[in-house]
Amino acid sequence: MIRFDSDYMAGAHPEVLEALVRTNMELTAGYGNDPYTTEAKELIRKATGCADAEVMFLVGGTQTNATVIDGILSRHEGVLAAESGHIAVHESGAIEASGHKVLTLPHYDGKVKAEDVEQFIEEFYADETYQHMVAPGMLYISQPTEYGTVYSLEELKQLSEVCHNHDIPLYVDGARLGYALGAESADFTLKELSQLADVYYIGGTKVGTLFGEAVVVTNRKLLKNLFSLVKQHGALLAKGRLLGVQFTTLFRNGLYERIGAHGVRLAMRIRKAFERAGYEPIIDSRTNQQFFRLPNSVIDNLRQEASFDYWGPRGEVDSVVRFVTSWYTTDEDIDKLEALLGL
Repeated sequence: MIRFDSDYMAGAHPEVLEALVRTNMELTAGYGNDPYTTEAKELIRKATGCADAEVMFLVGGTQTNATVIDGILSRHEGVLAAESGHIAVHESGAIEASGHKVLTLPHYDGKVKAEDVEQFIEEFYADETYQHMVAPGMLYISQPTEYGTVYSLEELKQLSEVCHNHDIPLYVDGARLGYALGAESADFTLKELSQLADVYYIGGTKVGTLFGEAVVVTNRKLLKNLFSLVKQHGALLAKGRLLGVQFTTLFRNGLYERIGAHGVRLAMRIRKAFERAGYEPIIDSRTNQQFFRLPNSVIDNLRQEASFDYWGPRGEVDSVVRFVTSWYTTDEDIDKLEALLGL
């Protein structure tokens, strides 16, 4: 069985696992007060071009989003997000559970537009009863989006400008950021993202680590007591060294970039294979997630030897499915998929 269900099915990339095994018997201070975490933070500051950025490691994406969003917002504020955004759809109400409403915006293949953000904020404050309503306190986007699409540098600049003109922070969910950076169509860099976003995180769970996300706070006016905030949310790992070792490995010799490029290259092979078989992608994703509408008969045939997700409910005649690649996907996997497609 070849597996294309998600990008966190396997454990850790071999280089990350080797580093964890090699350092396993070392005794270090807890809660991130260890040399590996210190080095990881410095490597990330260098990669992002933010020498004074605060860097904090958490375990998972939902935990990270809930902690950061709760820490940024005042009690009467909510977070703007695409109606397809992860915090609005697939986090079991984690943001609402922290006391903050997700204020949804229209999406365009997963993206939000700067003009829609502007319109929402302006119309909110034009209403004389706005003090009775949940105020837009920040903007959440993901890079890439839930649909695998990538915001261009110009789109990021426009969103950043709108947010800063209205004095709300821009927060970027980077669970799959490595695959956005690895896309051939990507015209932004990590350093440019750091100049435009107030807070973002670099995802490790889906890009080679056993677990872990690195929060990067470029606007030091925000999240001033981040360590305590993380602790308060039950998100502080006592064995913090495990996070430091993993992210040091990702950023010491360019492994993070290599993993992203590898996943994207194989995803493009999947895209081309389906196109050759007569099935066009329904979304122009250039990252590691690929979406197709296939006849149910084709799906049933493929699922005898390959696993992948339905994207929504199964239709009567055809259905939308998603194929995902990662560091553990191989060229041999794609060869087998091509054979299943009769290529």
